[in-house]
Amino acid sequence: MKLVVVSAGLSVPSSTRLLADRLAAATGRYTSVDVQVVELRDLAVEIAHNFTSGFPGRALSAALEAVTEADGLIVVTPVFSASYSGLFKSFFDVLDQDALTGKPVLIAATGGSARHSLVLEHALRPLFAYLRAVVVPTAVYAASEDWGAEGLAERIDRAAGELGRLVEGLGSGVGAGAGAVRRADVADTADAAETADASVVVDTDTAAAIAPRALDGALASADRFTVIPFEQQLAALRP
Repeated sequence: MKLVVVSAGLSVPSSTRLLADRLAAATGRYTSVDVQVVELRDLAVEIAHNFTSGFPGRALSAALEAVTEADGLIVVTPVFSASYSGLFKSFFDVLDQDALTGKPVLIAATGGSARHSLVLEHALRPLFAYLRAVVVPTAVYAASEDWGAEGLAERIDRAAGELGRLVEGLGSGVGAGAGAVRRADVADTADAAETADASVVVDTDTAAAIAPRALDGALASADRFTVIPFEQQLAALRP
């Protein structure tokens, strides 16, 4: 598994980088990982130039390629003005809009006060949902008082376990539940749902139950998921 860690910490040493390293190490306890760290602090100038020139520099290009080709991501940002940092957002602004489609992502943040913990749900999760990434359920926030206190290690371990299992499930096509699919299947169904007019993505067992006549043999396909246009669902339910 190729795991890329994106850290937006600015200081040296950085609590943001420390949290990123702990999350990566914890993920390695659940699955075999090859970790690459992208320090956005080192790319700040090239990111700014990319906005004005439209072309990434050599280091930024390598970082963007690493993120695009990763099997999973850990992204960690410090909290600035109750949101992610401008540097963090700028990096994902210059990333290709389809690069994260179907990619497992663990989101995390650091801040001086526990009052900023909702940045994970109000800022980071919506951002990566927009980018069509698959964000693990547990997000990790570390305030200054969390370091060395009870609870942080457990949250790190839980989030890392979710990321490890998700990457393995999407990579192999088999996982803990019947809905586990390859990452390509997630991307394909996401694209299909966008292009189909009022379509619904459901697993094939559900599709057979709600609209058997609408499938027309589609269930013979090896794919676990089927996109059924809403009009076909209505037609199948009419007497």
